[in-house]
Amino acid sequence: MSPLRAVLWLWGIWFVSWMLAASWSNRTQAKPRFGSERVHGVVTLAGMLLLFSAHPGFDRGPRLWHVPWDFGWGLVGVAALGFALCWWARIHLGRMWSMSVTLKADHHIVDTGPYALVRHPIYTGIILASAATAVLEAELVAFAGLVLVIVGFWTKARLEERFLREELGPAAYDAYARRTGMLFPGL
Repeated sequence: MSPLRAVLWLWGIWFVSWMLAASWSNRTQAKPRFGSERVHGVVTLAGMLLLFSAHPGFDRGPRLWHVPWDFGWGLVGVAALGFALCWWARIHLGRMWSMSVTLKADHHIVDTGPYALVRHPIYTGIILASAATAVLEAELVAFAGLVLVIVGFWTKARLEERFLREELGPAAYDAYARRTGMLFPGL
């Protein structure tokens, strides 16, 4: 199996397991106004479509570089690390997790575990796996997809933070935001 195929398998396993676990969350108590998530959803979906349209079987022209076998397997490890971060964060959130921006019953600021490193470790993990995938694919279309994925999750993180500041109180959330990076530690 090639490293690229291995990464695509990791994506599939992560996606299926993520969807199966989607029902494990508390009741939603509040959501942002209708349609506010549309922009990040469209941008992120477009990014994912571009990222995965470069997989083997689609001729997109010459590759930007050849990824050596051992480096390719290192990138598989980077993608696996991204998915592990997603799951660590998902499990750490427990029943407060939601696929969309929502306020769940008993919602509070979580600033331990992966949330002590960044405010949105699930998005960080997906971006990390997307970056590893784009480098493995070594095609411009994959990097265009990566850029859209980053913009999509940055947009969603900004929406989520505005919403949580309103719902949980700006003082508590701003103190947390000063201690941690939004998507990457220190940024």
